[in-house]
Amino acid sequence: MTSDMQAATRGRWAVAAMFLSNGFLFGSWAPQIPLLLPVHQITESTLGLLILVLGLGAVGAMSFSGRLISRYGSRRMVRIFALLSSFTLVAVVFSPTVPILAATMAIMGAFLGTMDVSMNANAVQAERKLHRAIMSSSHGFWSLGGFLGGGVGGYVISHVGREAHAIGASILALMLMLAAMPFLVSDERTPASPGDPRQKGAGKRDLALYALGIMALFSMVPEGGVLDWAALYLTKEHGSSLATASFAFALFAGTMALVRFLGDSVRNRFGAVMTLRISGVVGAVGLLGASAAPSDLIAILCFGIAGLGVANMVPIVLSAAGNHPGASAGSGIATVAMMGYAGILFAPSAIGFAAEHIGYRLTYFVLALLLAIVATLSSRVSSADRIGAHPHPAE
Repeated sequence: MTSDMQAATRGRWAVAAMFLSNGFLFGSWAPQIPLLLPVHQITESTLGLLILVLGLGAVGAMSFSGRLISRYGSRRMVRIFALLSSFTLVAVVFSPTVPILAATMAIMGAFLGTMDVSMNANAVQAERKLHRAIMSSSHGFWSLGGFLGGGVGGYVISHVGREAHAIGASILALMLMLAAMPFLVSDERTPASPGDPRQKGAGKRDLALYALGIMALFSMVPEGGVLDWAALYLTKEHGSSLATASFAFALFAGTMALVRFLGDSVRNRFGAVMTLRISGVVGAVGLLGASAAPSDLIAILCFGIAGLGVANMVPIVLSAAGNHPGASAGSGIATVAMMGYAGILFAPSAIGFAAEHIGYRLTYFVLALLLAIVATLSSRVSSADRIGAHPHPAE
């Protein structure tokens, strides 16, 4: 193995560590959320607005993160925002008042969101150096980090308290980030300066890139639909107990995490276009089955099948965005991620409104159609197969 390939391999695991750390921080945040109600004496409605502020911070930061990555490079931006992100959980937990809490939550969303775009852009750079796909497994590490952070967080909080948990989780994430930082791969070309003509290309937005953004949106909304509403669907339509209904998202998330670790091998063999097409069809079939299921057990099984399909859709679309002609990796990913996450931000309320008026079964049927549309547009991710190609002019 050449020294360049060894460096690329180390970089692949370094960016995986960044995905794991980012997911761990998000997962560690989840068990802290209910505690904000008694600590700050706020209502569920106020908490909902605070969570919206966090999401708006993330989406807002994504709107300019592409320009930062184009100018300074993905490796530098991952390092900077990994460090900044490691302090956000502590800042939120120790916020003394609601206004300060809102500000720290917006900052948390902005820092973690910019780190998200930066590490996806760096994963694209690692793919090019390795000449093979790693994006799906990178997202698998994010899912694993979220599982670890959320799964252990509640137990730790119950034994040592919310403050000690926040400090401990932040220190663990920071240590992992610091260990991985030296091994992140460098960008293929020297980042462009503000006056460099190449910088113009980095900001280019064309219809093809927006099409990828719509595909990301249509892939993320059904995922949110299962996360937020599957349990309620089973309890209302099938009379399931809460314990049984909780298995719907658990199986969906479990199959999705598993397939993300296997997805790169499938994509490396069959290509991004075919993998996305099959994934979209499998995901759509799963949600269609869930919408028409005669019993809760069949519905849960169908949600698991949907997870098999949804798992690799967003990673492939982001990889395509990172290799989009005429745009830098950071710029392309920032645009597509912003569109996808903006949809996730507002999808839960829209899905709830639809379920109230047309029913859960028809709502999941519509969500299945969104995945089918992505499958029909799969040819648009052909740029994801340009791994190892020459750098784009914008980079």
